[in-house]
Amino acid sequence: MSSNQQILFDVPGPRAQRRIRIATVLGALAVLGGLAWAVHRFASYGELAADRWQPFTTWPIWRYLLDALWNTLLAAAATAVLSSVLGLLLALGRLSAHRPVRWLAGAYVEVFRTVPALLLIYVTLFALPRYGLNFPLFWKLVVPLVISNSAAFAEIFRAGIKALDRGQTEAGLAIGLRRGQVMRLVVLPQALLQLTPSLVSQLVGLLKDTSLGFVVSYTELLYSGQVLASYTNLLIQTFLVVALIYLVVNASLSKFARVLQACNGRFTARGRSAGPDATVLTRGGNR
Repeated sequence: MSSNQQILFDVPGPRAQRRIRIATVLGALAVLGGLAWAVHRFASYGELAADRWQPFTTWPIWRYLLDALWNTLLAAAATAVLSSVLGLLLALGRLSAHRPVRWLAGAYVEVFRTVPALLLIYVTLFALPRYGLNFPLFWKLVVPLVISNSAAFAEIFRAGIKALDRGQTEAGLAIGLRRGQVMRLVVLPQALLQLTPSLVSQLVGLLKDTSLGFVVSYTELLYSGQVLASYTNLLIQTFLVVALIYLVVNASLSKFARVLQACNGRFTARGRSAGPDATVLTRGGNR
């Protein structure tokens, strides 16, 4: 257990570790039992018959699903880029020295953190066209997701900036940098490095949000799965395959987040061995 975890949690003793192992084994047995029961029920209704899975061994079916996955990733990428940029601006606005800017950024974040993304999609789908704002299908999905996710990104960025040691800012000001330069050259690079795993984890939820594209008939993965299921009359098989694709993609993102977290831990350990303000002073000396 790391030193940061020890601050929040006590190291479990032998009895606690034994209880944890027992609970883990019981939980694993319960999951395996549930899977076995589900497989038995599927088999009893003939859902595991080879002929019902045969269509998913053909390339046209997979090409259709992979095209839908590409549309999903495209919408997720556009949402991630726009949400992160807007979220960073909102986070800086919430930390601004000007009260009106702080109030406006804070109001935006608090409002759109509580409004469901589905409601925003309905607004872009039904309300905005009445006022002449009729987006293409792609943007009818992306714009509401950007509005919703930017508020979440803003809180992640703000928390990362606030969590950074104040000594970094003070060291930057001490060597003659202005506050804007300190934020841009010293605070943000270190905060983003610390937040990278959290940001990647947020992308997992963002990717799942793209499944709301079925509301606007955007051909993302879930909507295409619905169309395919109605065409082939293979409802369970189709949605199991779609769920597997989501699982693989999200598991890959989660693995990427863990790798970044491990790299971040090694980088932080090297930085601490070099001194807390080594990065700031080096930049100051170079300037």
